[in-house]
Amino acid sequence: MNRVTVWSVQLYTRSAGTGVPVVLLHAFPLSSAMWLAQREGLARACRVITPDLRGFGGSRLGEDEPSIDLMADDVAELLDAEGIDKAVVGGLSMGGYVTMAFCRRHPDRVLGVILADTKATPDPPPAQANRERIAQAVLSDGSDVLVDEVLPALTGPTTRERRAMVFGRVKGLVQSAPPGAVAWAQRAMAARPDSFETLRALKVPLLVVVGEEDELSPVSDAEAMAQAVPDAKLEVIPKAGHLSAVEQPEAFNAALAEFLRTELGARS
Repeated sequence: MNRVTVWSVQLYTRSAGTGVPVVLLHAFPLSSAMWLAQREGLARACRVITPDLRGFGGSRLGEDEPSIDLMADDVAELLDAEGIDKAVVGGLSMGGYVTMAFCRRHPDRVLGVILADTKATPDPPPAQANRERIAQAVLSDGSDVLVDEVLPALTGPTTRERRAMVFGRVKGLVQSAPPGAVAWAQRAMAARPDSFETLRALKVPLLVVVGEEDELSPVSDAEAMAQAVPDAKLEVIPKAGHLSAVEQPEAFNAALAEFLRTELGARS
């Protein structure tokens, strides 16, 4: 684990393994702690790099205006600090939004793309308004609104009913999210653009992963992203919801390892 200075903030980064660098960006409102099973399970196949996006985990928020593009630029600066020219870049949910912004702003630094449980469409006005409502509620009242309104949809019914330890871990990560970072990220996500043109412009391999029980970014969203890129791979993870990497880590890791092996020649 290390801490890398990035512009006006510090991105706290957990890394494991050697080989092809693979940057995995976490979901909202979690941290890089969600990628524990990926750091452990993929370390033989690649170099797994999992930063805390600004404000979350061990990373400072800074004083910049909310921006998904700024989060993507943070990742580029992280690669500079790590001495990495190009990497596979991927993310889940919010991390997927940042990944698409990275592809748009730094296309020459991308070896491959992984988009998990995310979508390329922007928020419609009602969703934007809801994000602002939650941002204000968190700033005034703390994490209760996240537990009441955000947590239930983060996992699928199979996890909620049969995987109490996994659900409890996710709840703990949600409760530990700093209110300032939560509000900042909500406002950044609300302002994100449509990313289908970004996907159509990709010149590198794309893997799209989605939990079959994902209620927030359903299979139809994953199919739309995969259809935008010729030869994209689509993997549906059974009995997983929005946090497929946490709910079904072995299946998620197998999909990533196969993608890295077949598309990028990474060792298995």
